[in-house]
Amino acid sequence: MKIAVVILNWDGEKLLQQFLPSVVKHSYDAKIYVADNASTDGSIEYLKTTSPNVKIIQNKKNFGFAKGYNEALKQVDADVFCLLNNDVEVTPNWLDSVRIIFDKEPNTAAIQPKILDYKNKDYFEYAGAAGGFIDKYGYPYCRGRIFSSIEKDHGQFDDNSKIFWASGACLFIRSEIFKKLNGFDEAFFAHMEEIDLCWRINNLGYDIKFDFRSIVYHVGGATLDNSNPKKTYLNFRNSLYAITKNAKGHIFVLLITRLFLDGIAALKFLINFNGLHTIAVLKSHFSFYWYLPKLIKQRNSAIHKKNYYKKTSIVWSYFVNKIKEYNRL
Repeated sequence: MKIAVVILNWDGEKLLQQFLPSVVKHSYDAKIYVADNASTDGSIEYLKTTSPNVKIIQNKKNFGFAKGYNEALKQVDADVFCLLNNDVEVTPNWLDSVRIIFDKEPNTAAIQPKILDYKNKDYFEYAGAAGGFIDKYGYPYCRGRIFSSIEKDHGQFDDNSKIFWASGACLFIRSEIFKKLNGFDEAFFAHMEEIDLCWRINNLGYDIKFDFRSIVYHVGGATLDNSNPKKTYLNFRNSLYAITKNAKGHIFVLLITRLFLDGIAALKFLINFNGLHTIAVLKSHFSFYWYLPKLIKQRNSAIHKKNYYKKTSIVWSYFVNKIKEYNRL
């Protein structure tokens, strides 16, 4: 089984200097690529002078996460793609158990490792933690991370369970499945495109697994910080995109409920003097309305085998019942 580790980079020379050596050191049986989104810093020069065994793919412009990977992976020949952020430190033998799962489980299309916080290595990291799920209103959350509450890792998720979505910070996916689904939806640009992709994987009837034996450490927010209104805009907009495209059944009530809850979130931003984030939520809704006809067309051509929602409302559980840990849900 050929594994290709593909790192998407944009103006990340310092991150490559810090984290690429661990990937090179611990990925002896994989081919390593850096897909560069038209960086204007010294990323390319650094790679050429220090990493001769790393293949460079140069995209013509900054295509964002979705199209950036779609374009780059056309040039990669492998059985499994590992899509890895440039702010991730990997560990010894991180590929071994992943390879075993893919070998033994032909219905497993994608795998996420355990993602811990690079800055606080006893704790899970926000982007993926121990695997992601979707609640009944389409809100994503993780084992080990619900909204902004991060759990300490004390082995509570040391299993190889099925999950609903795997984090794009470190996502292993069979190349044939990625190609069958035409890769990421480029309308997402960045953020939650992996949830959309995983939703489509589930709708095809394939499994997504969490592998606790494979461990990586993620900085998080190195490209776009959580305090940035653009990230708020992309997350709210792209969540609505994914729901409309992929949720099973009649979704009118679901969308109305979700838009209402988003409105409450926008009001909360305003009350907390985060007016730019309120504007970001409103802009995300207008963008959603404008794009809705295309989403409906995509929905009508999609496969919706069954619901994969957790029955609970993560918003109610977290903000009303004050549940901060996954195992208490």
